[in-house]
Amino acid sequence: MVNLSKIKKITEDFFSKLGFIGKIKVELISENTVSLNLETDEPQILIGKEGQTLSEIQHLLLRILRKQIKEMFFINLDINDYKKKKFDYLKDLAKELADEVALTKKEKVLSPMPSYERRIIHLEISKREDVKTESIGEEPERRIVIKPII
Repeated sequence: MVNLSKIKKITEDFFSKLGFIGKIKVELISENTVSLNLETDEPQILIGKEGQTLSEIQHLLLRILRKQIKEMFFINLDINDYKKKKFDYLKDLAKELADEVALTKKEKVLSPMPSYERRIIHLEISKREDVKTESIGEEPERRIVIKPII
């Protein structure tokens, strides 16, 4: 069992040394995955453009935690629920665009997005029988095409 209080203490020290003050919520979301959510007044600095800084901080924090805690586990770091809000937004966007494609029978090409965002859209649209998705292009210009099933 992962020691949540130790993870919380190390995470608080990490952000404190970076000069960020905030409340950290720690929660076990599966057997070996810990959710960390930092509520702070300056979220944009930690999130960065399209969540890139947040992703890098998560990677760095995980390495620090694994050095001090000798168990195999993963973390999902979020700042002011940014990832949760982004997830909900992408699911809603997928539904809206899928409805539009189903109605007009014209494919829709989305803007380039990171793989984890494309995955959310693919999964949401895979539940439908009237439209399908496909990824096209090469990173970093890889994008999704939503197509009607005729």
